[in-house]
Parts: sequence; structure tokens; C-alpha cells
Amino acid sequence: MFTMNNYEKYFKVENFGKYSQKSLEMLISNSTKLLLSAIIILIGLILMYFLIKLIKRKLKENNKFYFPIIITITKFLYILLLVYGVINIFFFKNYVKENYSKTELTITMRDGVKLHTTIYAPKNKSQTYPILLLRTPYSCSPYGEDEYLEQVGPNKYLMKDGYIFVYQDVRGRWMSEGVFDNMRAYVPNKKSKKEFDESTDTYDTIDWLIENVDNNNGNVGTWGISYPGFYSTFSLIDAHPALKAASPQAPIADFFFDDFHKNGAYMLSYFTATPLFGKIKNQPMDKPWYTFPDLKTQDQYQYFLDNTPLQNLNNILDYRKNKDPLIQNNHLTKDVLWDEIINHPNYDEHWKAKGILPHLKNLNSNIATMVVGGWFDAEDLYGSLETYKTIEKYNTNNNTLVFGPWNHGAWAETKVKNIIGNYYFGDSISEFYQREIETKFFNKYLKNKDIHPSSLPEAYVFDTGLKKWKTYDSWPPSNISKKIMFLSNGQKLTNSKVLDTAITFISDINHPVPYSEDIKITFIPKKFMTDDQRFSARRPDVLVFETDILEDNLTLAGNIVAKLKIATTGTDADWIVKIIDVHPSNVEEPKIAIQDHLKMSNYHMMVRSEVMRGKFRNSFSNPEPFVANKPTEIEIKLQDLFHTFKKGHKLQVQIQSSWFPLIDLNPQTFVPNIYKASKKDFKTQTHTVFTTSTIELPIIK
Repeated sequence: MFTMNNYEKYFKVENFGKYSQKSLEMLISNSTKLLLSAIIILIGLILMYFLIKLIKRKLKENNKFYFPIIITITKFLYILLLVYGVINIFFFKNYVKENYSKTELTITMRDGVKLHTTIYAPKNKSQTYPILLLRTPYSCSPYGEDEYLEQVGPNKYLMKDGYIFVYQDVRGRWMSEGVFDNMRAYVPNKKSKKEFDESTDTYDTIDWLIENVDNNNGNVGTWGISYPGFYSTFSLIDAHPALKAASPQAPIADFFFDDFHKNGAYMLSYFTATPLFGKIKNQPMDKPWYTFPDLKTQDQYQYFLDNTPLQNLNNILDYRKNKDPLIQNNHLTKDVLWDEIINHPNYDEHWKAKGILPHLKNLNSNIATMVVGGWFDAEDLYGSLETYKTIEKYNTNNNTLVFGPWNHGAWAETKVKNIIGNYYFGDSISEFYQREIETKFFNKYLKNKDIHPSSLPEAYVFDTGLKKWKTYDSWPPSNISKKIMFLSNGQKLTNSKVLDTAITFISDINHPVPYSEDIKITFIPKKFMTDDQRFSARRPDVLVFETDILEDNLTLAGNIVAKLKIATTGTDADWIVKIIDVHPSNVEEPKIAIQDHLKMSNYHMMVRSEVMRGKFRNSFSNPEPFVANKPTEIEIKLQDLFHTFKKGHKLQVQIQSSWFPLIDLNPQTFVPNIYKASKKDFKTQTHTVFTTSTIELPIIK
């Protein structure tokens, strides 16, 4: 069941660089730690007391010679435990509180709106420090100058190196004034000095910090994961001269291709998170002003199937029916994000204006950028890759790409085992990134430290098949070639066209293909990006094509393109293409337990996947129906990957027409606005894939 607290933990922890942190130190307060320490010590002392009594009795019965020696040792351990307890309780230290001073204040923007800002400054005033700024919609909590974060900054190494860490609630969020606007559009030609956007708010903030925060060295960096990554990207536009480095990490780039949409298809799994971004407040608040829908079930698949079409969900986000007095007193009853989504089903000017990529041209060449992402990010894979590529194409600054075996934001974690779903990639991968890449990036450009160029190459990328880091002078690498493979009869993926035939399957509107075998309620299914795909390969409405067993390693690096020739008895359809690494039957099982019921023998690991809503095949702005039964070409870009299919494995392609409830159900008949479709629009159809269809693979020579 979704609860407000679950979402709160997810969104707030994520964007302070402690995303999904499981460490006890990151999840509980100092007072709770002290209480736990006291309880543990008390239990230890009680056990030690009874242990001494037991030893006394046994030794008196059996061997009096060793009695004094053992009693002395036991008492020493008893005293040691007691001393440890006293030290732990009375001398426990929060590193941040011991070494940083916290200040809360507001910074006035050019239009008079005041933004809540929290500053953690080193207590050591003997030197100057650069400023690292994170602007977030997810709260600067904990609020109160006596309430401290347990870690500040992107990682513990930067925290201990010494920076001035600044957190800011963006306009209209939490303790800041103003009205929030999802992915607020950039205003390129401002007509007055009071016109604002996120670039001006960032500029005004940096300007105030440089002038008013003591002991700063005049250099500023920005960073952030997910939505805060978007604000880091925005800091590059019309940038303040003090900005020297920016690290957008998993940044949103365009809401029609990131997060709530994938190539025009609505990300239905995001529905329950809509109030987080769509419920607007009209005054500063240090507590949530939104609540999340309780679907009253753990079966997300069945819930959304029973509530298709999408217009059946409208009442859930009608805040006039919500009895929460905090919301009722807000006098703002419309969910503005849901309103945007249902009234702008196409890539119109509304969405285009919010996209940040067109504005990443002619940036200040003195600002270094490091774009970070995860190969298995189910939320903002597009944003990470396209932000890097756009900056690289149109600018001359130092621009680095870092991609690892992570889901959304996992590079900020400190856990040792790097696991996504069922798949284990190695130990301390995130720790390596934080120590050897992220810390060196900010130290180089904000502290002017002498960092060897090899430490910050153009592309620092992780091969998710070989499970190794690699560096390149460009991304994609310059030594790739395009290999065309055909979808052939007999479930074969071949180097040449064998026969020109048609393969058909029925897409039953009442039995859509699930994206996962899991039965649960989840906002974003982090594990599904590496999930075992055997369950879908064995369905009649999923087409399977695969190579013979590979005789040599096959490394793909870059963007995969599916060029399909298809037909449908309907007038619309979704087309989902998945790239699968089929492991051999005799593959070695991992030494760490992941799921007891699952074996890696013949594991079908998904390494890349993408959907294309058929009506957008020629234009995301001007959708058009299919002509029933007419062969039609459709191209699907699956986005970049870096994966080696090892010798003895097979490369498999799966094609299907539903992916539920990750994305919404296509009615399979053309409707101008799917959010206003009725039940009668949803029909079972027969789809066809022709064997002239191809997959274009980027292979390293």
C-alpha cells in the first residue's frame, strides 16, 4: 500500500545524495541512535552478568585452578563493555554537526519572491571553500537550525574535504514562496528585469551566496539527482560567472520522453505519484500538503485493468473530495500536473516549451559538466543521455559522461553489493564512483586541484556484461560499426533476410502482457530493467527472435534502432522492443542469494527496452492512425547501452504490443485523446510483424 511516508522517504532521501540509503546512520535520528545504544549496552551487561554467574558455578564444579584467571578476564570484558557504552552514549558525534555550522535563511529573487535556503558552512575558518548548491522540489529538511543532516553534499568524501553546502527549496515548494511549475519553461527574451525562470532563480541565488557567505572562494558548483538534476542543468543557461562546474545526475530533460511519458505512451505506474508534483500550495509549509492515492490493493496490474480507460482515474485526483483539512484549507483543488497530462496528449507547444534540451547551446565554455546516469534507470535514462549529447554537440566546454550499472540514483548509495533486481554486478561500484570520479571532478574545477586527465576522461562507462569500467575519448566510442540483423522465421535473429513472410499474434485487450511477474504496488519498478524475461517469452502474444549461441563476445555500445515493418487490424497499437541477454544453462550461480526461487540457468536478462505509441510513428505532435491491414514502417530508438554478450550466451529480441501497467493500455483504435477514450474504443486486434524488419546494433570492432 502506498503511504505518504513511503513517498516522503523516497523523494527526500534520494535528492540529498543518500538515495535508497539503507544504512542505519542515514535513516534514524541521533536521539534514536543513543536510545538504541543504551538498550544494546543494557542487554549486553545483563547477559555478561548471567555469563559470569554461569562460569563461576561451572568452574567451582569442575576445575578450580583456572577459576581466578577466567573470572579476571570476564570482569575485564565486562568493564570494557561498560566503558564503550558510556563513550558511545555521552560522546556520540554527528560529523556534520561537529564540523559544520547550519544557517537557515531566505534569499529574495528579482521579482521579490523569497526562497528558503539552508547553508552548511565549515566551522574551520582558516581557509576558503567553494560552494556546492543543490536546488530541489523535495525539501531542504530537516528544518530548524539545530536539526542536522547526517551527511551533506553528494558523498562523504566531499563532505570531509570541506565545502560550503547549500540546499534550496525551489519556487513554490516547501518553505519557499511563489507558485511551483513543473519543469518551468525557460524565458529566452525577458522583457523586464522581473521576469524569472529557473535560470534567473539560480543566478540570483549564486549572486547572493558569493556576496554574503563568508569564507567562500568565489567558485560555485551545482549538482542534483533526478528533478534536482534538472535544476543543475538549468544552472548552465545564462549562467552566473561564479559557476565553474555542474553535475546533472539522472536529470529530467523533457516530460514527453522522461518520467511520465515514454515516446508518447503514458507511464501508468507514475499515476499514484501525481499529487507530489500536481498538488499546488499557496504558502510556505514544512510539512507535506499533498497525499497519495490509496488503491486498497497490492495487485497493481488488476487495479489498473479494472479501471481502464484512463478517465476512470479522474475522480481519484479530485481534491474537492479529499477530507484532509490541510488540502481543503489550501483552496487549490485541481491537480495541475494531471490536468496538463490529460489535456495535452500530444507533443504540443505546452510540452515543447518545458523541454530544456533546445536551450543547451552556446553555454559558457568555462563551466565543466559531468552528466551521470544509470544503464538501468527506469525514469530518466533519456534525460541523462540526451543532456550529455546535446551539451557535447553544441558546446566546447569540458563535458564528461559517467554511466554505471545503476538504477535511478543508486550511485549515491554506500552499500557494498551492487545489485539490481536479480542481477549482481560487483562490490563497491558506487563507492568507487564517489571517491574516484565525483570527488575528483568537483575538486578539480572548484578547488583547482591537480587531477590527472585519465581520472576524468570524456566517457567513464561500465560494461554491464563484462562487469568492468572502461574509458573512451568519445561517446559513443569512435570504433563502432553498425550491424543489421533480421527478424526471421523460426524465432531466429539472422545476419541476412531468409524469407519475406508475415508473423502474426493476437493482442487481447483483456489480457495485456505484464511488464513484470511481481504482484505489488510500486511507483517505479526499479528492478524490472534487469528482470528475467522468460515469463513473457513463453506467451503467444510476444514474438521472440534470437541468435545462435555466440562463439565470441559481442559488445554493443551506443544506440540500438529497431526498424519494423508491421500491420494491424486496428488503427493504433503500441510496439515494445526488448533486447535480452540469454544466459547459458550451465552459468555459474552468484555467491550471494538474490531470490531463492530464481536460478540464473537460462536467465533472460533484459538489457534495453523501449516503447513507441504507433500513432506517433511519424510525428509526436501530429498523431495519425494506421490504415487497417496496411504494411507500415515504424522506427524505434531504444537508447544507448554498453553491454557485452559473452561467448556462450545468445542475443534475443522480444516484440510485444502491451507492457502493463508500466504504460497505459492502448485502445488499439485511434482516438485523438487517449485520456478521454471510452470503454468501447478498446478492442482486441491482430498484429503482424514482417520478416523484412531489422535491428541495427552498434558493435565495437
